Amino acid sequence: MAEHEVTANGLASQVNSAIAEFTGSYGTCTERGVFRWLSGEITWPHARQRVALARVTGRTSTQLGFRPRGRQPDPPSTPEEDPMYRRAFLTAATAAGASVASPAVGTPRRVGMSDVARLNAELTDLIAADDRRGGTLTHERRAVDLAKRTLKVQQQGTASQRVRGHLYSMAASFTATALWAAIDGRRLDSAQHHLNHAVTLAGLSGHSTVQFQIWSHGSMLYRQLGRPAESAAAREAARSTSIVRRDPLFASLAHARIAIAHADAGEATAALRSLGHAQDALDRADSAVPRPRWVGFYDQAELEDLAVVANSKLGRWAEAEAHAHRSMALLRPHLIRNRAMVSAYLAHAQLAQGALESAVASAQAVPVDLAHSSGRIGRLLDSFGDRLEGVAPGTTEARAWAEYTRSHSRTAT
Repeated sequence: MAEHEVTANGLASQVNSAIAEFTGSYGTCTERGVFRWLSGEITWPHARQRVALARVTGRTSTQLGFRPRGRQPDPPSTPEEDPMYRRAFLTAATAAGASVASPAVGTPRRVGMSDVARLNAELTDLIAADDRRGGTLTHERRAVDLAKRTLKVQQQGTASQRVRGHLYSMAASFTATALWAAIDGRRLDSAQHHLNHAVTLAGLSGHSTVQFQIWSHGSMLYRQLGRPAESAAAREAARSTSIVRRDPLFASLAHARIAIAHADAGEATAALRSLGHAQDALDRADSAVPRPRWVGFYDQAELEDLAVVANSKLGRWAEAEAHAHRSMALLRPHLIRNRAMVSAYLAHAQLAQGALESAVASAQAVPVDLAHSSGRIGRLLDSFGDRLEGVAPGTTEARAWAEYTRSHSRTAT
């Protein structure tokens, strides 16, 4: 589970999906069942789950630590070589034959909210991985695969209009996650493709929260592409969604991103006014209101982070540093990528104020793997190095940073 970065709930969902692939119906594995495996309470899962676990992990049951009572076989090197795996597969296949033979031929499976819940568990795991590691290509591809799986679920069964709306929303959220990963990794051509697909899915869903998500990401993408008119249009589309009118938290996020757009244009008064509106709206937001998992990153710490960006764009370095320190103090521990981003901006703010030693220390606080996996963070650190060499060439701090980047470049290679 640590290797695949999956929670107990996520593993249960993957096992159930694997069972569906060879039986035609979802399995019944639960989060509690996974914990019973981990605790040793269940030493030998039933046949379908053993087959599914082998498919999901690429390992036999004995390699995963399970033992049938009274027997201690040596684990084969692959699941396919395991006679128990073959017997389990035949048992599962036989059971599957019995289960799919009973309904009338051609009767489609009924898709319900339980399917949506399983997919939502996958989305939760995906977002948690993004919080830790940022926009890796692996993360992007996994999101795309999950979006395809979500659409396949809908295509292979019947569902109410309500359930179909949720499934389109889930597919849009998975695609938006792929879009965000591509933006974070600066794979902008790929991001453009994901945006086009996500807009269609979000429209079919009829859910304003996912529409807000897509257009917010779209605004950031167009900003990185140097297309301010499209960025402004996407930003306005996000602000006009009904969720912004209903929920002050979404209104706050919209105002904060508008502040950055004003800062990009050098409009200091408008930028600071928008940050004020963002703070006012966030103060009104009720933290107890249920919201989608993807917006869970936004809180006071994130607003401070966006204020860092806006003030940095305006050259208000002392204010940017103050916001960065407040963000660091408030950031939740699992938001590793966000902390790395704030550290990189803090390094720039300190460098601009002549605090070379502090600036280098802040830059070195960025985890090396994130500097390589997140294109945005990597660009910030590259520009930091260029600025450091430009304002303080030959200094102890400049030499220390140059040596640091050389040594970690060799490590990454």
